Formats: sequence, structure tokens, C-alpha cells
Amino acid sequence: MTEAVNTILGGCHCGSVRFEAKLSDGFNTIRRCTCSYCRMRGAVAVSAELGGIRLLQGEDMLTSYRFNTGTAQHFFCSRCGIYTHHQRRSNPNQYGVNVACLDGVSPFDFAEVPVVDGVRHSRDNGGVTVRAGTLRYIPNDQSDPA
Repeated sequence: MTEAVNTILGGCHCGSVRFEAKLSDGFNTIRRCTCSYCRMRGAVAVSAELGGIRLLQGEDMLTSYRFNTGTAQHFFCSRCGIYTHHQRRSNPNQYGVNVACLDGVSPFDFAEVPVVDGVRHSRDNGGVTVRAGTLRYIPNDQSDPA
């Protein structure tokens, strides 16, 4: 996915939660994380500034989860359970937005996704963000029925 996107609509799986996200730098901030929560959740996220998410409907359907230091706040739909976005621990003035919740976008649209080391988190590491690796998606040839 290479087109520049600044503002995009999104929502949860059941449609209860709808939002508008103003992305900080289009899809150039896409990433995954290796912390215990992100590792289990498996989402690919992109950045929006703290005021960059405007809830259009379903604010009352959102619930949140905090763990460890309690700085990061992860939001998800209380009906379908889908994680929509979170306030980051690495930068509390920023949201991570689940790209799978953005209209017309799939995590499989990106051939490579940088993975940051959340186990050795930048807030515990003198502010240094370490890249743990790269997640690659290589689709099968669509003409091959195998």
C-alpha cells in the first residue's frame, strides 16, 4: 500500500464503533510490537496524534484495558471484542490505530511491517526504540489453485 492517506474512516467488526482517524504520516508509521499484549493481539498499527481520532458512533461501546505501568490504554468494542486503537506508552500523545479497522485497508496490503522490540520497551531503555525484525507477507500466486 503506497498511496498517501491522511484522514480515513474505520470501525470495529460489528459496526457498533465508527471513527475517523487523522494519520500522523499516512502509512509510513506502520508497525507491530513484541510486548506481551501486542504479541498476543497480533495487530498491525499506524500512528495518529492524540487528538487525531474522532469517534463518530459507539463511544459507549468502547471499553479499555491497561496493564503493567498503566500508561498505555487499549480500546476495543465491548460487543465484538475488536481492538480499534490504543494510547501508546512509548508516546502518550499518540494513538496506535489498528489498520485492520480502517475502511478498505488490510494488514495484508503491506509486504513488510517493521516490528519494534516492546519487550525491551523504549520507556525502559533510555528512550531508544529497537527494531526487533520485519514481518513479511508473501501472497501465493493467485493463478495457482494450490
